Amino acid sequence: MTGTTGTAPSKDHGTTGPTGTALGAPAERREGRQKVTGAARYAAEYALPGRAHAWPVPAAVARGRVTGVDTSAALALPGVLAVLTPGDAAGLAAPEDGTLAVLRSADVPHRGWCVALAVAETPETARAAARAVRVTYGTEAHHVDLTEDAPGGYEPDEVAGGPGRVEHGDPEAAFAAADVRVDVTYRVPPLHNHPMEPHATTAHWEGDRLTVYTSSQGGTTVRATLAQLFRLPEERITVVAEHVGGGFGSKGTPRPDVVLAALAARHTGRPVTLAYPRRLLPTVVGHRAPTVQRLRLGAGADGRLTALLHEVTTHTSHVREFVEYAAVVSRVMYATPALLSTHRVVALDVPSPSWMRAPGEAPGMYALESAVDELADALGTDPVELRVRNEPRREPGSGKPFSSRHVVECLREGARRFGWAGRDPRPGVRREGPLLVGTGVAAATYPFQVAPSTATAEARPDGTFVVRVNAADIGTGARTVLAQIAADALGVPLERVRTEVGHSDLPPAPLAGGSCGTASWGWAVHEACARLAAHPEEGPTVHADTTGEADADSPYARHAFGAHFAEVAVDTVTGEVRVRRLLGVFAAGRILNARTARSQFTGAMVMGLGMALTEHSTLDPAFGDFPESDLASYHVPVHADVPDIEADWLDEDDTHLNPMGSKGIGEIGIVGTAAALGNAVHHATGIRFRELPLTPDRILTRLLSEG
Repeated sequence: MTGTTGTAPSKDHGTTGPTGTALGAPAERREGRQKVTGAARYAAEYALPGRAHAWPVPAAVARGRVTGVDTSAALALPGVLAVLTPGDAAGLAAPEDGTLAVLRSADVPHRGWCVALAVAETPETARAAARAVRVTYGTEAHHVDLTEDAPGGYEPDEVAGGPGRVEHGDPEAAFAAADVRVDVTYRVPPLHNHPMEPHATTAHWEGDRLTVYTSSQGGTTVRATLAQLFRLPEERITVVAEHVGGGFGSKGTPRPDVVLAALAARHTGRPVTLAYPRRLLPTVVGHRAPTVQRLRLGAGADGRLTALLHEVTTHTSHVREFVEYAAVVSRVMYATPALLSTHRVVALDVPSPSWMRAPGEAPGMYALESAVDELADALGTDPVELRVRNEPRREPGSGKPFSSRHVVECLREGARRFGWAGRDPRPGVRREGPLLVGTGVAAATYPFQVAPSTATAEARPDGTFVVRVNAADIGTGARTVLAQIAADALGVPLERVRTEVGHSDLPPAPLAGGSCGTASWGWAVHEACARLAAHPEEGPTVHADTTGEADADSPYARHAFGAHFAEVAVDTVTGEVRVRRLLGVFAAGRILNARTARSQFTGAMVMGLGMALTEHSTLDPAFGDFPESDLASYHVPVHADVPDIEADWLDEDDTHLNPMGSKGIGEIGIVGTAAALGNAVHHATGIRFRELPLTPDRILTRLLSEG
């Protein structure tokens, strides 16, 4: 893929990047062969001698209290070792994260909460034992419906490290006085992470020493959490997470599996593996909370925004507060003298929401970019040109200058590649038999985030180097990219560098989340290797700690940006939406590995396609549960759904980030994709859909009623 400002190499192999160093090279992932041959072991695959298996018993009520647990039938099954019940974890310290307070008391905060745990010789026996446990409850009234006027809502003080509410100027008055106004409400349903590898842990005690093999995006955090819960010094706990089969945020913090496995192993004196069944994941490991987003855009006749009001209503649980901070994007994207960006949260009797790829930004940009498209229609202005016209000089929310911002260049380059200039702007006019064809565009943003990390670099007598950091490779190629950073700093060929990650005995590091993993770990790796190269007299091993640097306040607003373009065909007979083309052009700092970067961009774009067209969940008001609890009912995109998809990037030299000049790339690809597709469906049909996903039933109903 080439272009006038693109930097992606045309060949995805080799170990030298555009500048002649290891950075930027499309190097193959180092663990790839292990994974495809089955040599890579995941959390549930550590077959320790004497290992037993655990199976959870989920609560069958939406709110209440366990009044009795009959374990007799379960314990009578051959091979059953134990059944843990409420109170068996009462001796643990109270967790900071309420979702980990399992089996501490008889309280049931939501349906699916673990109320018992069966432990047996085999997974099949453990499952049978769990089904044989009889639990009785005292129930209480529950509420799971999210509405804009739901009682008990409140405005959080803080979201995403910033205020829950930002207001500049007089947005209400400015909107009322605007020449052109758009007042629309967009809805995004609950969404679920569903990583390929379910949440799983194998736990083993040797005296007062605990070892866990777990599927986690942050082993350092897991270790600290277990130490607090079990009242142990951290040095007595080992956490191994060498290979992680995806997480998309749901494994960013410890989940009940690691606590329950450790508890069961201590109770039985045996190693215990707990692999959460996929059908139970939606209620246990977090979800993207639904959002109701009201957007009011006011503009002058020239298309310049005079008011932007973005009001978000979302839910959280009574167990742990999490806010889907969807209105934050309005503080970043467009210049306006009057801005309101605010959140309203309603605590319901629901499973606790949590991080899901691009939390806040993904649903927020869907609503904002859809509303901007509606404003372009109202003005009779090209959607690309309207975005360019409202480009800010400083970040609207904070007033800070941008460290770098090339969203206009992404829009221009994407439009050129996509052939946007030849587009007929009139909606609903391009037909191919029963198909209506349309195109859409949306911008994208995701913040640059970085956290302190430590790392070591060791020079070996044979001329090779070993870099060690407790990073988590969740399928992104972290091992490979960190080796490239090290090789670049050391000035040696890539093949002379080895990386060790995913073990708590390694130097502590922050989790892989918020697109900050490589930016954080790489900073420490670069520093250790640069010092080793410049001052070999320091010894064969150099330790680096970026505390005080990585977490220092920056005077700049630091973000990655992008632009998405989509072409769709809408079947007027069936209501199906078929995506023909997706193009993403990104400005995300220095790209450290062309191959893994393209994989991250396109993978996230496919996830955005799922958000737009297939993925959704509902909360059953009677049972307080998610009926779409497996991949048969929760529809993620498959190969047949993925079109010709292209991702590329622009050169960006930003000196205000980290030594590599890199921004995160794991999440920017999903941001904007759903909006581009929704805008394309509107262009195809002439009908504006404001609730995701755009399933055939919704499309066909509107086509028949408005066609």
